[in-house]
Amino acid sequence: MNQLKERYQKEIVPSLMKSLELDNIMQVPRLQKVVVNIGMGEANDNPKALDSAVTDLSTITGQKPVITKARKSISNFKLREGRAIGVKVTLRGERMWSFVDRLMNVVLPRVRDFRGVSADAFDGRGNYTLGLREQLIFPEIEYDKIDKVRGMEITMVTTAANDEQAASLLRELGMPFRKG
Repeated sequence: MNQLKERYQKEIVPSLMKSLELDNIMQVPRLQKVVVNIGMGEANDNPKALDSAVTDLSTITGQKPVITKARKSISNFKLREGRAIGVKVTLRGERMWSFVDRLMNVVLPRVRDFRGVSADAFDGRGNYTLGLREQLIFPEIEYDKIDKVRGMEITMVTTAANDEQAASLLRELGMPFRKG
């Protein structure tokens, strides 16, 4: 079992029950899934870019990504409905816990001039989205094998009823929020 999951079950759940004043253990917020997404506007002009993004994302997450397609045509962006514009991976279970553990303990400290992540990125329903500017901060990615530096969004979906509960869950898990 993953160390972070074990710590969540043994230490964090009782701590959250006490701090959030919850009666039932099933009310304690937990991580449901983590979605890692790379949106690629350049996939319109360069279809090969999509293949390298798929390779990068599968290396980072250990799971095969799904290619996302445009839902609508937008003429200003030269975008047609049904055209591939990004890749995403949805992580659940053990892969999710190991990814979150690696993200908090290995990847985020590797960010240059890192002072913490923003505490304002909650969506109002208890989900947190974190944007990264480059895939190079992941230790699995080799600098020589990438064709272009790409950013990504990491969304942590929780069962929390509101943003305050989700923030306390992520803080307990070890998310390095910026002070002030």
